[in-house]
Amino acid sequence: MAENTLLRLLKKLKPYTVKKGLRYLKHYGLKGFLARLAERMEPEEVPYGPWYEAHRASEETLSRQRKRKWEQPATISIAVPAYRTPEKFLREMLDSLLAQSYPYWELCLVNASPEDASMAGILEEYANRDDRIRYENLPENLGIAENTNAAFAMARGDYIGLLDHDDLLAPDALYEIACRILEERADVIYTDEDKVTAEGGEHYQPHLKPDFNLDLLRSNNYICHFLVVKRDLVRKAGGFRREFDGAQDYDFVFRCVEQAEKISHVPRILYHWRTHRASTADNPASKLYAYEAGKRAIEGNLARTGTAGTVVQTKDFGFYHVNYPVQGEPLVSILIPNKDQKEALENCIRSIVEKSTYKNYEILVIENNSECQETFAYYRRLEKEGVRILRWDNPFNYSAINNFAARQARGEYLLLLNNDTRVITPDWIQGLLGNCQRPEVGITGAKLYYPDNTVQHAGIIIGIGGIAGHAFLNLPRNRSGYLHKASIQMDYSAVTAACMMVKRKVYEELGGFEEKLAVAFNDVDFCLRAGQAGYLVVYNPEVELYHDESKSRGAEDSPKKVRRFQEEIEFMRTRWIDFLKKGDPCYNKNLTLSKWNYSLRAK
Repeated sequence: MAENTLLRLLKKLKPYTVKKGLRYLKHYGLKGFLARLAERMEPEEVPYGPWYEAHRASEETLSRQRKRKWEQPATISIAVPAYRTPEKFLREMLDSLLAQSYPYWELCLVNASPEDASMAGILEEYANRDDRIRYENLPENLGIAENTNAAFAMARGDYIGLLDHDDLLAPDALYEIACRILEERADVIYTDEDKVTAEGGEHYQPHLKPDFNLDLLRSNNYICHFLVVKRDLVRKAGGFRREFDGAQDYDFVFRCVEQAEKISHVPRILYHWRTHRASTADNPASKLYAYEAGKRAIEGNLARTGTAGTVVQTKDFGFYHVNYPVQGEPLVSILIPNKDQKEALENCIRSIVEKSTYKNYEILVIENNSECQETFAYYRRLEKEGVRILRWDNPFNYSAINNFAARQARGEYLLLLNNDTRVITPDWIQGLLGNCQRPEVGITGAKLYYPDNTVQHAGIIIGIGGIAGHAFLNLPRNRSGYLHKASIQMDYSAVTAACMMVKRKVYEELGGFEEKLAVAFNDVDFCLRAGQAGYLVVYNPEVELYHDESKSRGAEDSPKKVRRFQEEIEFMRTRWIDFLKKGDPCYNKNLTLSKWNYSLRAK
């Protein structure tokens, strides 16, 4: 990049970010700086440094926590495999434990470098200071997996937490974990995290996570830090496995959650992952073998759960995509409501016919009060080509139209599609169908773009705009968003019915779409009811279409339409008030509800 271009880019950033950017530019070089900038552009509307300071536990809060009386408290064993840990990092890690507001913990540290006199001295010093600190020397370095297993073997507590030898815990970390153990009887608990620079201790890149999300976990080890697991479950899962060195924690997480009865997430930044040039936290390319091990960890999860799937690494280190193969060749019914808009409908159907590599489908066009003769002439052509034209002569009601069409569809799977969409991905039906055939999945959705190649839909977040909104709205197509979430497969609470596949049996079980929601939020309501019934709603970004959005419906530009829209908002607020109060479990309460880009929520 030319120097003047880089300067223009820096000038666009806020002063807080410019100062930080110049420091990173000097430290990491141009390539490393640009990579970091690409990762962090989206969430920086509210700068993280000041946000972190405002949200960390105050001394008053910590004092109150220390005074709490616990009945039958759980002891948490902190397992730390240490090897040639620099004195500064080791002391800071140990001090972060001593600062905990929850007193019922023990440190189980194995020292794989006993010849390091500095480390030996520090460990002895701290063990003499506090009898909760225990350590053992290993005769040799056995590798990260076996070193960790040795720390597991030392544990006497009810739960075991994993802490890297150069990382830090927030002072309220164990208190928050203990609360989840007491309140929810969780056997796997994880928290949010951030990164902290080795040099100045500057916090950056917050990782604000959703509650347990199976498809996100199969895309990336988002759980990572801070992980606490019931000791009995650690034994049952089998500890770390050395053949997964580099991704041993990813493999371990899978084996724990597969057997867990209750998985709990604490939406607070309670773990600080220290970065330096050699660490995967700050230099992903430093351990490429780790990403191959991560791929095998996902494959292991698929095998143990009896799930057919092919795992591929994406262009982003540490991120994967699972392709679920279609079982058999079931009939898919594509339902397309239409009123006039002959050109849009023609483009839509042409893209289906010309691009789709899956052939066992039927197209049902639901005619709703068209007036143009060219529309009816086009219908006659379509009927000759095998397209079924259904007629709905009542006023427009998206829910009722699709319920009407679903009753007449012949397919085992229903694919709801807007008439103003155009297929991009040739195997789009397979991408939706392979997911939808999974027993735990009820609904699958796609990634949609406006004609200008910005994102129109990459999943729906409940609460944005008051009721619900599309994630990453208007994000350029070549950007992947906050922690690549616009471009990885994951579970959402809802996806848009502009392109939505649903099992027929699920559609019927739920009673179809809610006909009181004639235009807005009917897809959100339908997805929330599917989730309530225990089904996953999967967003697959590998299925791509263009969407001109609401061409047929038009704008809310009359008093009658505005009134109807307000009534639908009130319906959603009434039906889903508890969900809206608790917050979207596929999102994070620390993220904004006023924008679509996963930026921080201002305090």
